[in-house]
Amino acid sequence: MIPILEQALSALSRLPGIGRRSAERIAFYLLAKPAEAERLIQVLSSLSRISRCPRCHGFSEGGLCPICRDPTRDQKTICVVAHPWEIERLERTGEYHGLYHVLGGLLSPSSGIGAEDLTLAHLAQRVAEEGTVEVILALEPKLEGDLTAMHILRLLKPLGVKVSQLAHGIPVGRDLESADELTLGRALKGRIPL
Repeated sequence: MIPILEQALSALSRLPGIGRRSAERIAFYLLAKPAEAERLIQVLSSLSRISRCPRCHGFSEGGLCPICRDPTRDQKTICVVAHPWEIERLERTGEYHGLYHVLGGLLSPSSGIGAEDLTLAHLAQRVAEEGTVEVILALEPKLEGDLTAMHILRLLKPLGVKVSQLAHGIPVGRDLESADELTLGRALKGRIPL
């Protein structure tokens, strides 16, 4: 195989969800469509202009991100997420109009990720300095998410801020038979009045 093509396949295969066969399909498509390849090259090279927002740690094109700059957002509510791409998923709901804070992951002692590896201290600083009224935890409902949530609760309790978390339960369109006991238990605890 041509060395440059092999390098391209190797690079594409390292992307999440892309195996060798998918890498080959992408590479051969781009070879057959040079205009598409050129457009992709330009878009990918422009990604280097994206950095982290100094306020929320989300993605930004330098300085504050659009959400942190928006004066119409609820400045007294912060939704905490583990990763920057989770902001977009929450924004697509159209239900949340406050600010965000990206932790950069979840606490995981088994993986060597401690509080100092995340932006937890900056979160506490923001809550204290910005007069935050509520912090909403939108963390994965798994051991690491629960551990991180407990740490945040201990960190923010002295500041007197309300801390809540997203409801966990049965996904829309699923039946009770396919739900495990933990999911059912969380659905019962997180029930809402009608």
